[in-house]
Amino acid sequence: MFVEIFFSILSFILAFFVSLGLTKWWIKISRGHKEMLQPDMNKYKSKPTISKAGGIAVTIAIVLSILVYIFFKTFILHSPTHEIETLSIVVTLLLACFVGFIDDIFGWGKSSISGYKKILMTIPIAIPLMVINAGQSIMAFPFLGAIDFGIVYPLIIVPLAIIGTTNGFNLLAGFNGMEAGLGVVSFAGLGILAYMTGQMWLVLIAGVIVSALLGFLVFNKNPAKIFPGNTLTYIIGGLFGSLAIIGNMEKAALIIFIPFILEGFLKLRSRFKAWNFGIPSKDNSLESRYKKNYSLTHIALRILKKIKPSHKVYENDITYFIISFEIVLAIIAIIVSI
Repeated sequence: MFVEIFFSILSFILAFFVSLGLTKWWIKISRGHKEMLQPDMNKYKSKPTISKAGGIAVTIAIVLSILVYIFFKTFILHSPTHEIETLSIVVTLLLACFVGFIDDIFGWGKSSISGYKKILMTIPIAIPLMVINAGQSIMAFPFLGAIDFGIVYPLIIVPLAIIGTTNGFNLLAGFNGMEAGLGVVSFAGLGILAYMTGQMWLVLIAGVIVSALLGFLVFNKNPAKIFPGNTLTYIIGGLFGSLAIIGNMEKAALIIFIPFILEGFLKLRSRFKAWNFGIPSKDNSLESRYKKNYSLTHIALRILKKIKPSHKVYENDITYFIISFEIVLAIIAIIVSI
């Protein structure tokens, strides 16, 4: 057991430093390519151009760390476990990264990929879980009891869940450190739940994801030097759905996912055309862009303007407010799952 814990910690450390190093490298090489830069919309006037598609570095860090751990388990500990499920998660991650990167390349103001096309593009991300029949087809519902969905579960419910989480995480974004920060909280919550249910291999995967995201956050926190892009939001969403399904943690995952569900309904009010950004003033404090709320970021901005003595709200304020909301939901999810 001690040796396995030791190798797990090594995997966490590897994920952090590979993510950190590759993110720094990606910032350097992307600066020479205008198509890989994007303006920071919450900054005043100059709106500095920032490297995008930072999810590439996180993806490589996660995949490498998981494969290294599998190597340790197979050749040193001689106790390989859940190889099929683990490799299906890796394939899901790579597909999500590819789809997100394509969206990033053709994105930001010039994209012909929009609306239902983006949803259709995320369907392949669910295929790895479908082919291994991941999760349990029997689901319990209030008042209805347990229902066995049979073949409908892997062929219909699983892809719908993955499409929902992938696109959901992509909606609540646009502030320095927000996407990665929400990812850290979400996977920390799932990791704790996996530990409580004795699924140590999922604890390892969740820990690797959290470590890689923390390495990325070093450069993504305000003022950001790199944006996550759809490359990162798609892999966070795809991985979140995958761990929830494989670990049979759907109920807890649904609670953790509440901010993104709310974001979807708010975005629907504007037919998904409203921006999350505020309007930056000279001191980089933010003002509301719209009279109505079309995002949780808009609600957070209005609430914070009322409760802060200075009535000035900055980018970090909104990021920390929403991440704090997610922490509360993660705690609730853990409590109701005990």
